[in-house]
Amino acid sequence: MNQISIILPTYNVEKYIARALESCINQSFKDIEIIVVDDLGNDKSIDIAKEYASKDDRIKIIHNEENLGTFTSRNIGVLNAKSDFIMFLDPDDYLELNACEVGLEKIKNVDMVVFDAYVHRVKFKKFYRFKQDGLFNKDEFLEFLLKQKHFCWSVWAKVYRKNLILKSFEYVDFKEKLCYGEDVLFNYINFMISESFFVSKECTYRYEFNENGRYENKNKEILWQNYEHKKQSLKCIKKLASVFSYKHFNEKILEVLEKEILGLESRVWKK
Repeated sequence: MNQISIILPTYNVEKYIARALESCINQSFKDIEIIVVDDLGNDKSIDIAKEYASKDDRIKIIHNEENLGTFTSRNIGVLNAKSDFIMFLDPDDYLELNACEVGLEKIKNVDMVVFDAYVHRVKFKKFYRFKQDGLFNKDEFLEFLLKQKHFCWSVWAKVYRKNLILKSFEYVDFKEKLCYGEDVLFNYINFMISESFFVSKECTYRYEFNENGRYENKNKEILWQNYEHKKQSLKCIKKLASVFSYKHFNEKILEVLEKEILGLESRVWKK
């Protein structure tokens, strides 16, 4: 059994997927599983992945029966993973070559590891700007999140325990069709069911702003889908907020998420 699984939900990323797969294949820690989940795009992404898989038996390709969205594709990857630990990689991004090595080292005694990441728009910059490493219990971690400029919602630059992700499916339909706001819903539940966290100022992930990507795209249809999916995600979180009794944290994040949706709404209706 491999020690860590890297899951790549894949949809129309033919320009980038080779770089993402190379960053997995060339990890300093070799005992890994690389799971590409084909969400039925219409480009050559999966053909490229198949070519890599023919040369490296650590790469497994799973084909969705229909287009299911990012949230479900990631979760299907988890259900098919053989490892105890999970990392996620969007195929238009890539990993530092020591990501798995340091991830496994840090998660030994905690439920989740949160790394910093480099984000590239004009030049690479640290995203979360964590000032130091820290070990937190849940109460401490939730307070830590509220003090951050960004809420650490991304599923990338984290290491999860598979058994806890599987437990999270008890609180939400793992086939919820979401391409936007899915990180928030996924992490909200996993933050709530995890008890210990290690936050590292080390950067293990390189996020690329892709102007044609789902988040940077200014197409009205894409913006509308973004708006609708984030409303759906917020609806799920509001329902779960009554299950997880962290009132102060819930009030704050719901306030932030509602403000974000209002901002999207103004962009959707802008002429």
